[in-house]
Amino acid sequence: MHVDSLKKELKDRKCRMTPQREQVLKVFIETNSEHLGAEEVYRYLISKKLNVSKATVYRTIDLLVELGFLRRLQFDEGVFRYELIDKEEKHSHFICTSCGKIYELKGELSPENVMREYLQLMSSKGYIIEEVDLKFRGLCPKCAKKRKK
Repeated sequence: MHVDSLKKELKDRKCRMTPQREQVLKVFIETNSEHLGAEEVYRYLISKKLNVSKATVYRTIDLLVELGFLRRLQFDEGVFRYELIDKEEKHSHFICTSCGKIYELKGELSPENVMREYLQLMSSKGYIIEEVDLKFRGLCPKCAKKRKK
């Protein structure tokens, strides 16, 4: 689905769907939203013996962000990470300060559910909210158990 949507979007903009663009998008589909950085995408493609330059990976990721296929995230580690945008299922993130793992919080912990009252208040005051980026930091259950021992 994502690949077909990208092909259509590129065609509408009079751009080509190159094999490299398709390969970069497929990395995010195959890794199931692992919050990859551009370097990790590049290494993933090289490990699969795919011929792509680092510059092409960076340009393609920027294009996919611009076209609305990827979301750029920053988890205060000095590198941008990316995830596929799922317009149907919004989620928050929990970053473990011990192991560094990033967890996706969905359902009742989605940004809209957690911040419902704030969003309603801001809307009533005339703000137009286009996106909510909610991050939690702390210890994941596994690291919390280790600390208690």
